[in-house]
Amino acid sequence: MSKANLEGEIVDRIQECLGDADGIIINPAAYTHTSIAIRDAISAVSLPAIEVHISNIYRREEFRQKSMTAAVCTGQISGFGPFGYHLAMISMMQMLGELDALRKAQAAQQAPQA
Repeated sequence: MSKANLEGEIVDRIQECLGDADGIIINPAAYTHTSIAIRDAISAVSLPAIEVHISNIYRREEFRQKSMTAAVCTGQISGFGPFGYHLAMISMMQMLGELDALRKAQAAQQAPQA
């Protein structure tokens, strides 16, 4: 788990995930609505990513209803308060389990039959 508040620090932390993490859970806060740099960093690492927001961004001001980062994330959890992080962890574990099962099935299909 890593905490950063500056846009450049967030980008650095996302890039550090490459090779060290299986997925990303991120609350870009106000950068959700403005940061192409964070969006590009999430896209570049090609890891499953879940965007979390404590408040329901779709019940807030119009400018907060547009997420720059959602399109490069696997999913988004919004409006469940801090419990959203718990939901994100459950979702990430489920996704990673499914990806692992898929990889194993593909490897078994490609393995030479004895």
